[in-house]
Amino acid sequence: MTHDQDIETLIVAAHALTRVAALETANDAPAAQWRTLTILRGHGALRIGELARLSRVTQPGMTRLVGQMADQGLVVKTTDAADSRATVVEATALGLEALQTWMLQLTAALAPHFDDLEPEEWEALRTTAAVLTRKLDRTRGDVTATAEAIR
Repeated sequence: MTHDQDIETLIVAAHALTRVAALETANDAPAAQWRTLTILRGHGALRIGELARLSRVTQPGMTRLVGQMADQGLVVKTTDAADSRATVVEATALGLEALQTWMLQLTAALAPHFDDLEPEEWEALRTTAAVLTRKLDRTRGDVTATAEAIR
């Protein structure tokens, strides 16, 4: 396999893992809600347009989702101090708590699928997770810098 094929396999497996966990938890909240809260947790408050871009949805779609999430108390919307036409979205304590609960549910749902791993396989997963986290933290920093420049 080539490096590109390895990366593709990793992406496909990660998506499948998330789908299996979501189906097994039977949580009816839209995946976009969890993705939005995860982005806000990682980046802090963002304009709706930037949040939509990072989530890869349309701005009208994100506006609708954020409205629903605000009604549930998961996020709070404010007017951007630098541009009164823009809305800034921030996760609330309730939203971050809901996200943490969701992550615990996902972990619990997936744990039985990994019961038979050998110690060296666990070590391989730890290494993979550490590499991905390091690479994504670097990317997140670049995205946050870009978002700050836009503001």
